[in-house]
Amino acid sequence: MANHKSALKRIRRNEAVRLRNRYQHKTVRNAIKKLRNEEDKKAAEALLPTVVGMIDKLAKKNIIHSNKAANLKSKLMTQVAAM
Repeated sequence: MANHKSALKRIRRNEAVRLRNRYQHKTVRNAIKKLRNEEDKKAAEALLPTVVGMIDKLAKKNIIHSNKAANLKSKLMTQVAAM
């Protein structure tokens, strides 16, 4: 167990950040699934900028790796363009 006041605070803070990161990551994953399952091209094109922005935010905050973000965006754009 932690001995210092600051260490106890870090434990609390780390847990809060972990939960926030987990929530944001899960939200983006659900948005990506929704986009991939979209049948209508117009709806997919409307949804694409929102999902790309969400992915960029995760990459900027180091929740996901920047290369993973680039790969996700590339695959999504290719899929929407091929509709």
